[in-house]
Amino acid sequence: MSYLPYALPLGSLVLALPYLRQRLQLSRAKHRSLAGHSRMAKRLATWLPGYAYDESRFFDCDGAPEDIARRRRASFDTLGAGFSQRYAKSLALSAEAREGLADLQFTGSYRVPFQFSPIVRERLKVGAFVQSAEGSSVTDLDGNRFIDLTGSYGVNVFGVDFYKACMAEGAQIGEALGPVLGAYHPCVADNIARLKAISGQEQVSFHMSGTEAVMQAVRLARYHTRRKNLVRFCGAYHGWWEDVQPGPGNPMPPRETYTLKDMDEQSLRVLRTRRDIACVLVNPLQALHPNRNAPGDSTLVDGSRSAGYDRAAYTAWLKQLRQVCTERGIVLIFDEVFLGFRLAPGGAQEYFGVRADLVTYGKTLAGGYPVGVVCGRADLMKRFRPERPADVCFARGTFNAHPYVMGGMNAFLRRLDTPEIRSLYENQDARWDARAKRFNDTMAEHGFPVRAANLQSIWTLTYTEPGRYHWMYQYFLRWHGLALSWVGTGRFIFGLNLHDDDFEEVLRRFVAAAQDMQAQGWWWHAPGVTHKTIRRQVLREMWQHLRG
Repeated sequence: MSYLPYALPLGSLVLALPYLRQRLQLSRAKHRSLAGHSRMAKRLATWLPGYAYDESRFFDCDGAPEDIARRRRASFDTLGAGFSQRYAKSLALSAEAREGLADLQFTGSYRVPFQFSPIVRERLKVGAFVQSAEGSSVTDLDGNRFIDLTGSYGVNVFGVDFYKACMAEGAQIGEALGPVLGAYHPCVADNIARLKAISGQEQVSFHMSGTEAVMQAVRLARYHTRRKNLVRFCGAYHGWWEDVQPGPGNPMPPRETYTLKDMDEQSLRVLRTRRDIACVLVNPLQALHPNRNAPGDSTLVDGSRSAGYDRAAYTAWLKQLRQVCTERGIVLIFDEVFLGFRLAPGGAQEYFGVRADLVTYGKTLAGGYPVGVVCGRADLMKRFRPERPADVCFARGTFNAHPYVMGGMNAFLRRLDTPEIRSLYENQDARWDARAKRFNDTMAEHGFPVRAANLQSIWTLTYTEPGRYHWMYQYFLRWHGLALSWVGTGRFIFGLNLHDDDFEEVLRRFVAAAQDMQAQGWWWHAPGVTHKTIRRQVLREMWQHLRG
């Protein structure tokens, strides 16, 4: 009797055991949510049915009694009429531009949960145009002045007047060369020296956006390690390109990306045992909401958004990452496109006391002009192999050292060294934590279900009670003169130059908006309702529409 047929499967199983062990280890290191499983999230996104509440359900989808639904309807209609009158010119130009600008069509559709979006887009429109900015404010086409909490998506660290001055000086520096590209303006040499000192790295390369800088950093890591896979952490944003944006929002699934859990020993275990990882990407902004996607009001299905910052814990995590990457020859990349120059003059590396192998910067660095920068060790920044002359890692962009951009960067970096700017960094943690405490204490005293979580001057709102209509708060905040980005209450970005009296005015407007929300019925919820019961209700709705 031959045992060969039985021996073959057993032998194959033994050979497969190391691979199966690695796969199990990788699965355990992924976050349990859909954000940690990009392929599953991608499939679910294709199944999710599109449906919307009609007039009969829009105001009472949470089971609100008739008097509350009536109050909400009157509030919505009054606010919509007020927007139409107060912001008439801004809304008219926004409507005209939206026909040809795909970006406006996208942002306008994703300000609120999709079930509410059609009626909100039709009757509670938001203008996209402003005509001037000064101090901490912007003015729209109708002359309405708002306190600006958008921070220009992270560009505005020191106040708009600071950037106006940098841009004017940058244009003056670059004026003699104008559009001459290829050759460098002399200020580039000074920029390189200053960036090397700030980053603690040996070499620099210039790009036109933060996304482009991250792409180059990952490409260099793969080139020098001869490994293809990269690790990113669940919820982190590193630009819009394919490999670093898994799941919904990317038409192609990333082929060579592992999305692991932040601040987790199992992720470190994966890094210690695999031989195919070229680099680890860290966006330090995740310290505010580990393992969660960037917050936005469009995801406020039940109000269960959470955030919180623990500097000591996140510092310990980064130091563990640094140690493991060093041991395993993995390139550690800090993506400081957003946070660079906000936490400290030397960015997150200085603030957390951890040195990366490559660092990317963008947004604020060019003083208001578009920019991306990679700083890194000399061996990692090299684009060619002398012993293999055809083996190159090419990366050159037409505008990657534009004279005006380089001039704006030079103006920014020189101002960064002035006592006036350096003083803004002093006691930052204490200053912004005290402001967040003042905000939360005030909201609690008034009985409002609103709290702020902050990483210094970057804030997000959370809600202490379940509800289907927390997304309405952004519209009352706009009505009370606060300029928000399209993600609504998900992220506020304050300038470091904000004075205490300006903050008090911001707080006053938050309170006024919350009083409207409460008085007009938007925060009503049925006794005994929980986040879980709301989610189940929404899942039932989805299932019904999927079936039918």
